[in-house]
Amino acid sequence: MSLFEHALRLHQQHPNSAIPRDGEPFPDDEAHRRRRRPRKQVEQRLIGAGVAEVLDAHFTSADAPPAELADAFHDLDVPIHRNDHITAAALRADRERVRRAGRWLVRHSTDRCSATVGLALLAADWAEEDIPLIQTIGLLSHRFGPLAADALRRRRGGEEALLWLAQRVTGWGRVYVIEALCRNGAYASRHWLLRHACDGDFLNGYFAGQVATATHLHEAIVGTDVDDELVDHTGRLLKIMADCGGMGMTLDHYPPASIVLASHAGHLSAQAPTVGRYLDAAVIADHLAEKPSERLGCSVEQRDHLVQQYLAVLDRQDWCDTVRSGLDPTSDYFAWFAENIATRRRLRAFMDLTGDGR
Repeated sequence: MSLFEHALRLHQQHPNSAIPRDGEPFPDDEAHRRRRRPRKQVEQRLIGAGVAEVLDAHFTSADAPPAELADAFHDLDVPIHRNDHITAAALRADRERVRRAGRWLVRHSTDRCSATVGLALLAADWAEEDIPLIQTIGLLSHRFGPLAADALRRRRGGEEALLWLAQRVTGWGRVYVIEALCRNGAYASRHWLLRHACDGDFLNGYFAGQVATATHLHEAIVGTDVDDELVDHTGRLLKIMADCGGMGMTLDHYPPASIVLASHAGHLSAQAPTVGRYLDAAVIADHLAEKPSERLGCSVEQRDHLVQQYLAVLDRQDWCDTVRSGLDPTSDYFAWFAENIATRRRLRAFMDLTGDGR
């Protein structure tokens, strides 16, 4: 079975959600393990050069069909991101032959290496009719997500195609696609990004700050007619940016942080309590209390007022009851939260529960 057919079948089974396990195992798993040979160490700057040599030789032969490339890359280092050597080889050759080879390899390759090269060839082009092909193979997003995102960004209608893919990928694939949407300007996708970009995965830390910036979150959240989905997602973004150092932009480096925090705290006070809202707000309040105010672009008084706004909501009786009934007191997360954030911030729901009257 080709990788494309594998992706298509899984998509038909899960048309409106991410396919399980990012499509793994792939149909070529056994053959890939059995046939792989030890590879020589390749300098970083030369990765992709071997693939480019094979492509140059293929395109030099005027009568060579794309099928000749089906098994040509298995023992080479095939990068899964855009590569200058492979892109240059595509641009040196006749455009129509490159497109034909790329389409054939993506649709028919039974080996992931050849399918990846095919996608790289399409990523060097801009033909709109290839969008459905790129989207489908992109559903196997851990392997094909980087090149699919790059290929879609180059095409008219690419933002809508990226949005479709973003709604159906998780993990690293989601990182690649969301980052591409943010780099594209997030015009058509702004409404969705403001409410659904972060799905709770740890890897969201790589793009949370990009989402906040590209969607102009500071403008969206200050309105009076703000829906719960926007407020909840803003809370997730703020919680992630509070503690994603080394991955992506933190609140310390997000210029409108104080504006967004003040608006989120104000909207939170009018929302009904949920466990997710409680935990997000508690993490945000704890971060604010522990950080110097100048790193958030506000005065000490403003910072302290924000912390008190969050804590006042969390100490309401209905919010306390909600988190008590929704969190498993025997879980590791409960123990960690109670011993750290709840203790530092003296959250009433946890202090009452443990009998600690501090």
